[in-house]
Amino acid sequence: AGEFSQRAYLNDRMDLAQAEAVADLIDSTTTEAARAAVRSMIGEFSVRVHVLVTALTELRIHVEAAIDFPEEEIDFLEDDALRDRLEDVCQKFDSLQAATRQGAILREGMTIVLAGKPNAGKSSLMNRLTGEETAIVTHLPGTTRDLLRERISIDGMPLHVIDTAGLRDDADLVEQEGIRRARHEMAKADRVLVVADASDWSDKMLDEISRDLPVDVPMTLIRNKIDLVGEQAGECKAGGGVTQLNVSALTGDGIEALRHHLEKCVGFQSGESGALSARRRHLVSLEKARRHLDEGCRQLKEFKAGELMAEELRLAQQALGEITGEVSSDELLGRIFQSFCIGK
Repeated sequence: AGEFSQRAYLNDRMDLAQAEAVADLIDSTTTEAARAAVRSMIGEFSVRVHVLVTALTELRIHVEAAIDFPEEEIDFLEDDALRDRLEDVCQKFDSLQAATRQGAILREGMTIVLAGKPNAGKSSLMNRLTGEETAIVTHLPGTTRDLLRERISIDGMPLHVIDTAGLRDDADLVEQEGIRRARHEMAKADRVLVVADASDWSDKMLDEISRDLPVDVPMTLIRNKIDLVGEQAGECKAGGGVTQLNVSALTGDGIEALRHHLEKCVGFQSGESGALSARRRHLVSLEKARRHLDEGCRQLKEFKAGELMAEELRLAQQALGEITGEVSSDELLGRIFQSFCIGK
């Protein structure tokens, strides 16, 4: 798996970020994700990383010149040119991190789990989001007993939707297993949409529902069936700072607001033309490089410690080298190329 792309990387025909983009293009599930993968595959991501590396190199030259020639009358560490370069590098980091965050969202998408009590309208909401009769909907409680999964796209952002069994105490043996699986998926979700029946709502229900949810998993309260109580669709705040959305899965009121809410939760910007296909390791390396740069700036500003700043800049440059493969390990390369489909 990945044999030919690995050969191309080892023979300097492409760098590691480009090779990974080949696999990302194969695995892309939306047009926007494919475009981001192509941009990285042809080298746009790598070029921007190399621009940052060059800028860091120039900074290191400037700082180390000040260290090596302390007898000069000019204080290089107080030079306006150094501050201008630092500001320029920070702006380049901000721009690249924003583009890669969008690319990571396009590649990985967002996983949401629909949870709540039986007959709250979870399956109806699932059908409304997917635009298909994916889930069986009846007036009987406990219709959904197993997990139902669908992959859809919101303005190009992949969305993994999971419908689950209704949460209740008096469930039979099969439902209990469904509830156990529901809790397992909720613990892994990017966000849990807690669906409640607006016609059977009381303020204490939010506390009851929250007790059923895993700790530290973001949640949004969806008050469904507002068509039965005559409420307006849209977003508002529930107790405890929880975001509440009033919707009707039957009529479709509030569904567009829900889509925008999900995009906002992960910071996705629809129509973003500059997104670059990126993986978690890329984001981690960029963040590590940025931390070293910020620490170097702190050492310079607070202590005039040019030696420590030079070391932080070197570490930042090394972290960027991990992205393109200039700094890598055999174990990392093995994991990356094993994820390719055969022959690519």
